[in-house]
Amino acid sequence: MKPEIIVVTAAYGRDRLDELGGQQAVVPMIAAAGADGVEIRRELFNDAELSDLAALGKVIADHRLTAFYSVPEALFAPDGTLNPNLDRHFAEAAQLNAQLLKYSLGHYQQGSNWSALREKLAARTLCLVVENDQTACGRLAALENYFHQHSETRVGNGMTFDMGNWLWTGDSPTAAAARLADFVSYIHVKAVAPMGDSWRAVALDDADSLWRETLALLPAGVPRGIEFPLEGEDLVAVTRHYVELLSEV
Repeated sequence: MKPEIIVVTAAYGRDRLDELGGQQAVVPMIAAAGADGVEIRRELFNDAELSDLAALGKVIADHRLTAFYSVPEALFAPDGTLNPNLDRHFAEAAQLNAQLLKYSLGHYQQGSNWSALREKLAARTLCLVVENDQTACGRLAALENYFHQHSETRVGNGMTFDMGNWLWTGDSPTAAAARLADFVSYIHVKAVAPMGDSWRAVALDDADSLWRETLALLPAGVPRGIEFPLEGEDLVAVTRHYVELLSEV
């Protein structure tokens, strides 16, 4: 069974999205390219767009796409408590008819009280996942601690594995894949190349084989998100090329 292919709107770049008319404008292109879904990014909304998420949700549904929703915040605050904006984000996800809500992990502390989050999720079918980001909180040791410690009380629906972000934190993507594969429920496919003292995301056709090696270690049936630059005159054709590639690899 082929995995679902999700296109992350940020792959088109903020400037190109603004030129096209925002995230809603690329939904028809993503559908035309044969993708299964779209990941909407909260940080790319202006105030007017954020106040009318139901309209975007309808466009996504009309194009028969699955909606994922990414919030650029951590699930756990610096003091170890849950993000105080959870209810607002749950409501936004509902307006988008999103099936998945994604956060970075943040400052998880062992022994956290899960009852509040468990209650919030009890009446929802929404999947809540955490992602390895490019900060110290996204290090392999931190994610392993979260997923392995107190597994009997941990709630949520697993991990968004961003294969490129490990390089920003100094970890090995393949080592992370081998150690966290059992918890992965969504993959951000991202190839990167060195840029000075840091890294930059690049298109898969311009990358080395590390993304393929990493992907081979991860669950084959979970959704795969395109989170590398999609650029060119014909964005539908470029997107279709990578949708087809990630459907087969």
